[in-house]
Amino acid sequence: MEQAVPSSPLDNVRTRIAQAARIAGRKADDVTLIAISKTKPTEAILGLIAEGQRVFGENRVQETQDKWPEIRAAHPDLSLHLVGQLQSNKAEDAVALFDCIHSLDRASLVTALGKAQDKLGRKLPCFIQVNIGAEEQKGGCAVADLPALLDQARNAGIEVIGLMCVPPADIESAPFFALLDKLADDHGLPCLSMGMSDDLEVAVQLGATHVRVGSALFGSR
Repeated sequence: MEQAVPSSPLDNVRTRIAQAARIAGRKADDVTLIAISKTKPTEAILGLIAEGQRVFGENRVQETQDKWPEIRAAHPDLSLHLVGQLQSNKAEDAVALFDCIHSLDRASLVTALGKAQDKLGRKLPCFIQVNIGAEEQKGGCAVADLPALLDQARNAGIEVIGLMCVPPADIESAPFFALLDKLADDHGLPCLSMGMSDDLEVAVQLGATHVRVGSALFGSR
C-alpha cells in the first residue's frame, strides 16, 4: 500500500484559503496568496516557485534589489509586491522593482510615487494602508484621513485598487477586517489586503482579496 505524500506548507495554506472561501460562498481563486519572503534565502523562495507559487511580498527596497533580479530573470512570470513601509526617497526604486505597493499611507508618498511613475512610465496598482487600530507605532493613514488621501492619489494618477491593514496584535481581528471591508465598499475599492498566517481564514471570510502569509509558508523568522 502506497503511503500518502505529506502535504507541503504551501498545500496547507492553499487548503485553508479554499476552506474559508467555501464557507463564505466565495471562490478560492478570488483570493491572491502573497508569500512574504522577507529575510528568507533564495533557496526557500525557489522551493515555493517550484511548487507553483507566483506572487511574493517583500518589506524593504534594499533587500529586494539584492535578492530578486536574478530570481526574476529566471522566472519572468512572477509578481512582486511591496508590503512594508516605503520611504519617499525610495519611491523611484520601488516603482522600478515592484508590481504592486500595499503601503501607500501619506501625502508625501503620494507625491513621490506619482513623480516616480511619470518618470519611469510605469503605473503600479496600489493599496492605501489604513491604521485600522489607531496605533501610534504603526504605519497607515488614519481612518478619518482616508478620503482626502484617496482623492490626492487619484489626482496624482495613482491607481488605487484597495485598502490594506495590519490589525492590533493579540486581540480579535474580525472587527478590524470588517471595518476595512466597509471602508473599501464606501469608497468603491474592490480589493482588500488583509490577513496573515494566524488569521487568514477570518480575513477571507470577511472579504480579503489578498492575504500576506509568511511563517505558515517559510517557518517562523
